[in-house]
Amino acid sequence: MPDSTISANISRNISKHPRVRDVVELTKPVTWFPPMWAFMCGVVSSGVSISENWLFLVAGIALTGPLVCGTSQVINDYCDRHVDAINEPMRPIPSGRVPGIWPIGISLTGALISLGLAAALGRWVFLATCVALFSGWAYSAAPFRAKRSGWFGPLLCAFSYEGLSWFTGASVMVGALPNITILIILLLYSLGAHGIMTLNDFKAVTGDKAAGLRSLPVVLGVRPAAIFACFVMAIAQLAVIAVLYAQGLTLSAVIVLAFTILQIFLMVRLVRDPAKYAPWYNATGVSLYVFGMLAAALGLGGYI
Repeated sequence: MPDSTISANISRNISKHPRVRDVVELTKPVTWFPPMWAFMCGVVSSGVSISENWLFLVAGIALTGPLVCGTSQVINDYCDRHVDAINEPMRPIPSGRVPGIWPIGISLTGALISLGLAAALGRWVFLATCVALFSGWAYSAAPFRAKRSGWFGPLLCAFSYEGLSWFTGASVMVGALPNITILIILLLYSLGAHGIMTLNDFKAVTGDKAAGLRSLPVVLGVRPAAIFACFVMAIAQLAVIAVLYAQGLTLSAVIVLAFTILQIFLMVRLVRDPAKYAPWYNATGVSLYVFGMLAAALGLGGYI
């Protein structure tokens, strides 16, 4: 869809109020799961009883999922509306279903609500939320537009989705800065998630090339990018296993090791045809990755 068509859609619908279902679609509820899962891992890793802080738990899930993540998805789609017109022209913005400056208004509203809720949950949660919101905008919007880099963009996104959400979950429960072991584990899983974010770029290679976005599949080629992504995911988890074992959390380390070995077998198939098998690996290998996160969190929290 050319720029003129997008502009025509926006101009024709400039006074149109978007439907609620189109706004919800714009926030991409399916993307809320990773940060909410990481938040849950943070909660579990704290070792604090959920029954004692269930209101904080509910508020934290809302903060990391529909608010911060949803807000980031909206501004990302607005900044990528020309790329989406090539890759997925029926999305809410390029199709004109959410027209004009509505996406900006939705993003700003979501950001303000997020900051207000975060402030009520404590200073460390507020700080993490500020960093997450800044990262979400910097990933997509000028002048930063970190997603132009296949190296830095996925790292920023992974850190926000996994690390900051885990940090928020642990901070909400303990009401303070999490301990150093938790911080190391969440950083390692954030680094590993760089590979997951890279796999998500395989579906948009054509549009990325047209828009000048230097994702790793564009820069390295699809197969080398897949090999790199697998290497990053595997090395990060092996480091997690080492930390858990060093802390005497043997059962947790063994479980994460088992999940990692299974992933490596799946990676062999992935690299044969990354464009074809990336969605399959996201449903299988990435699931094992996040189950490993929970196993690590259970060990840190003293549950296993």
